[in-house]
Amino acid sequence: MFTKSIKAYKEAKEVIPGGVDSPVRAFGGVIGTPPFITQGRGSYLIDVDGNKYLDFVQSWGPLIFGHCDKDIEKVVIKTAKKGLSFGAPTELETALANEIVDMFDNIDKVRFVSSGTEAVMSAIRLARGVTGKNNIVKFEGCYHGHSDSLLVSAGSGMATFGTPSSPGVPADLIKHTLLCEYNNIKQLKNCFKESSDIACIIVEPIAGNMGLVPASEEFLKECRRLCDKNGALFIFDEVMSGFRASLKGASGIVKTTPDIVTFGKVIGAGMPVGAFASSKKIMNNLSPDGAIYQAGTLSGNPVAMAAGLKSLQKLKADKDIYNRLNKRAVRLTQGMKKAAAKFNIPLQVDTRGSMFGFFFCEDVPTNMKEVGKCDFDRFAKFHNEMLRRGFYFACSQYETGFICDTMTNKEIDSCIKASKEVFELISK
Repeated sequence: MFTKSIKAYKEAKEVIPGGVDSPVRAFGGVIGTPPFITQGRGSYLIDVDGNKYLDFVQSWGPLIFGHCDKDIEKVVIKTAKKGLSFGAPTELETALANEIVDMFDNIDKVRFVSSGTEAVMSAIRLARGVTGKNNIVKFEGCYHGHSDSLLVSAGSGMATFGTPSSPGVPADLIKHTLLCEYNNIKQLKNCFKESSDIACIIVEPIAGNMGLVPASEEFLKECRRLCDKNGALFIFDEVMSGFRASLKGASGIVKTTPDIVTFGKVIGAGMPVGAFASSKKIMNNLSPDGAIYQAGTLSGNPVAMAAGLKSLQKLKADKDIYNRLNKRAVRLTQGMKKAAAKFNIPLQVDTRGSMFGFFFCEDVPTNMKEVGKCDFDRFAKFHNEMLRRGFYFACSQYETGFICDTMTNKEIDSCIKASKEVFELISK
């Protein structure tokens, strides 16, 4: 069933670390060999062995319209024929920036980059430069890319300076990162008691890197209050939730307004892209207008801009799309929850727009520590059995799932039916 993928994986490991270019793809948190994909069409992936999967990963979020959407594909081909990259300004950048600015009251200007990691790294530099302060506050379970300041593991105290979570990250740099538990207001307050040098708080308002765990309104409100009181800036990392949870991402759902927003994934419709955005007052501090330096040769790549522009235009034109996507996400998760209950398997589920998450545990997790108490062995078995039945879920309990617009209720119901078979199998 996976003969060619097994061979391809062995060959890849000879020339690529771990055989993959992003660690989660190695299937370390689940069972089996990662399928090597040859193509995607609509809701489906097809691997080198010819296996077909209903895809609930959708390139980790950006493909709201599924694989090879005809409208997006058309503009990508048209743009690519004019040149892949110029390292010079194009009108496509301005057009996409206008689409984004038009959606948000708190955004006046956008700077495009090539990845979510780059967007977050740049947003933090901007916050430090604007405030003249050095420290940042981040939360366990919120992943903001692999830049040095953000690869932090928990320390021993309730609210403490973190320690490097990867070799190659200098401890002297990490000392500027304060780490707190997600949704924990007491620890957050302690951070500001410990340091008067905090430049910003950065948070995933809808955390998508510990499963799907939304921040509470009270927690976000307190983040905003503490930033205002202490002269810090508040950053929403919407690299995953932006244009996925709603047309305005988490910003369209929660009541709290950030100072800076980072985007990624969706605004490239599958192409490598990211962005950070804020008010004129803040963004005018960026070079060449201001002294804070940020640059990138491939930033504003015309092919990525064209793809993102078409995707956002399609999203804005379809007033019902998020309601439609959420109904399917709810149908899937509630169907799975009901199926699991028949075999006395506790399954917690949640959705935000086209995003969904599920956990094998008794109570709904609200932070990383609680997610860590879930039954990871059961998740691994579930993942493996569903993959064998043609359903491609994210290969880690810590990842979020996604619905695309080409998925039908019939396909969702087929997944629920398969999950019932698997729940019966893994309940024994």
